[in-house]
Amino acid sequence: MLRPVVVGLDGSRESLAAADWAAREALRRGLPLRLVHAYEGLPPDASDLPELEAPRYWAGRILRAALDRLNERYPQVDLSSEQIVRPAAEALVRAGAQAELLVLGSRAFSGFGGFMAGSVALATVAHVTRPVVLVRADQAPEDERIPDPAGRPSVREPYREVVVGVDTGHPSEEVLRFAFESAALRVAPLLVVHLWQQPRLSRPADEEANAAAQAVAEKELAAVVRPWREKFPTVGVRELVENGHPAQELLHATTDAGLLVVGRKARAGRLGTHTGPVAHAVMHHVHCPVAIVPHT
Repeated sequence: MLRPVVVGLDGSRESLAAADWAAREALRRGLPLRLVHAYEGLPPDASDLPELEAPRYWAGRILRAALDRLNERYPQVDLSSEQIVRPAAEALVRAGAQAELLVLGSRAFSGFGGFMAGSVALATVAHVTRPVVLVRADQAPEDERIPDPAGRPSVREPYREVVVGVDTGHPSEEVLRFAFESAALRVAPLLVVHLWQQPRLSRPADEEANAAAQAVAEKELAAVVRPWREKFPTVGVRELVENGHPAQELLHATTDAGLLVVGRKARAGRLGTHTGPVAHAVMHHVHCPVAIVPHT
């Protein structure tokens, strides 16, 4: 049975942009799309009081409007929807567990917004066992592709490159597979980025040490990427090794990217909203969609 792409909705600009992106991703992957709206309320048989029907009514209206919008824009997508009477984070974590990936909307440069408060969004990302993609409110189909020769946005040009951050000391098969698959689905180039940190000093011996460390890091990254190049021979791969802060360098590397892929260490039983410093930083500052892939 195919896992669907799942998107959380509340009718906001953020969640509608996420739904559009999720529909395109479902088409690329040949998967169904499931729309989910979570709200806290009483179950259907709890009471006959009319005022208690309001949350259910608005949930249904949000889903119906989104279904109409997506059916018109993406008639090829196999759509379904569900109202879930649970707290948002709990509902999305459960729905995401059954998904190929979970897609959420977020506000650019100011934390999370839309159908979840910041703490709920972080809790969802931190506990979902499948990849999560965060999409900004201003994302449009043409933003996934390079401009036309005149510099104008276009939906006909090739896809922008996919960028993935890699820790060569603990490379993640899940992260690399998601990045290579995403690039292959888009027929897009892939930029594999590894960042190492060492003070750059002016003394010749230190410059030599930096050069040696850079060479070692490049060899390590090449060794990590080599088997994935062989598995995905049609993906054009570029490797970038830099001495710098991971979150800052990834931000620079994604200036013209269509998708950033980063990993999140899955920690069994961990409480709270821990996502890791790099994932946390890029979720708040990278403008393109960000895929956070949990790994062991």
